[in-house]
Amino acid sequence: MNIVVNKIDGVTIMELPGRALDASNSRDFKAATLNLLEPGARLVVDMGNLEFVDSTGLGALVSCLRQAHGAQGEIKLCRLTKPVRALFELVRMHRVFEIFNNAEDAQKSYAIG
Repeated sequence: MNIVVNKIDGVTIMELPGRALDASNSRDFKAATLNLLEPGARLVVDMGNLEFVDSTGLGALVSCLRQAHGAQGEIKLCRLTKPVRALFELVRMHRVFEIFNNAEDAQKSYAIG
């Protein structure tokens, strides 16, 4: 998994490649994310390329969020496609994660909050 990582004003933005976050790549996603989680980390995960997320992918996201909270950090999501957004609403994950339309809005929300 070749994740593109950019840092803007102290916020790390990860752009996920590929069409799916599932059992085949969730371990790589989790490892890459945990490497970015320093104390107080402010992370945005850009999911604009994903068309599918399975239970393993959801579990990896929640695990990373817990790790971030344990390190006084935060993970926010952006650019969820319609099928991924529908899944997040179905399993109520939209109440767990802050979700934004684009990476810029997510990045700016850190300055506000």
